[in-house]
Amino acid sequence: MGRVTSNGIPVGIFAIEFYLPEKVLTSDDIASVSGLDRGTMETKLGIKSLHVCTEAECASDLAVAASERLFASTGFPREKVDGVVLCTQNPDYKLPATACLVQDRLRLSKGCMALDINQGCSGYPYGLAIGSSLVNSGICQNVLLIMSETYSKVVSYQDKTVCGLFGDGAASTLLRPASKAGLISFHFGTDGSGFDRLIVPAGGSRIPSNQETQVLTEDCNGDYRSLNHIRMHGRDIFEFMDRVVPASVASALETGGLRMNDVKLFVFHQANKYMLEFLFRKMKIPSDRTIVDMEDIGNTVSASIPIALKRALLQRRVQPGDVVVLCGFGVGLSWATAVLRWNDEDGWAVH
Repeated sequence: MGRVTSNGIPVGIFAIEFYLPEKVLTSDDIASVSGLDRGTMETKLGIKSLHVCTEAECASDLAVAASERLFASTGFPREKVDGVVLCTQNPDYKLPATACLVQDRLRLSKGCMALDINQGCSGYPYGLAIGSSLVNSGICQNVLLIMSETYSKVVSYQDKTVCGLFGDGAASTLLRPASKAGLISFHFGTDGSGFDRLIVPAGGSRIPSNQETQVLTEDCNGDYRSLNHIRMHGRDIFEFMDRVVPASVASALETGGLRMNDVKLFVFHQANKYMLEFLFRKMKIPSDRTIVDMEDIGNTVSASIPIALKRALLQRRVQPGDVVVLCGFGVGLSWATAVLRWNDEDGWAVH
């Protein structure tokens, strides 16, 4: 069922900035290590290179870098930020929350709320709902919504199902009061019965990480991974996406009183080129109203939607008054759609 944003304080996106680690792996680099066919990576996945963290870099480092870019580009006073919502599936520590580290390193007010969410591919629409609700209700005035993912730390580069797919990156979004609400409606869904379709088995309380969980084992396809590595059942994820995404988008639009033809740009989670193009054909969305933007960065999980949206803004593909649909789907299994109307009368958009 869709949800309409409430009738409290109008909320808008003031700015988006992103950061990618300096280290780059090309398709040749990955093919030489994994045996993954370079042509498959570039043609089917739509990826020629990935940005990945060094061993010393963590989610907080990327989050801080993206947020510092936001402050620098907008001139927005950091002391006015009173909320941080950080989405990551690879936190710096088991505890405390990475958002607490980010609050301190960004020199934000000690009166600032700071919390983590662990949502993955659907994290950006979920985060928009949480962050905008904080502003809409008056609990916070200015919220930093940060997506920061370092999947390279849990990828086996001897596993062809994932090694050429996931890149690292972070995106920071500033949500604040606006004269007109930008966020129109949402739709959310969860199917926890598929929790093991995309999973890192070890490292939590269920299977603590130890010497045994670090051992690489070979599967029937000749791929090697340990229990500390991500494992993905690609066919099941594809079928899940096919089942839930069109219905979620339709529900969110219906709740907002809109139709497919009202939408200027559909920005979906950048899972891979093949999956996105399949969805666009099925949903009969013209290519000039879609975005596939992962050739040089790969699938950056929760950061993929805001990075793709920011790049679309820089290309002037979205103008004031345009309706934009954002849809995330994947690990959980979880999915979410956000519908917004772009507006730069309050200084939003590109900086």
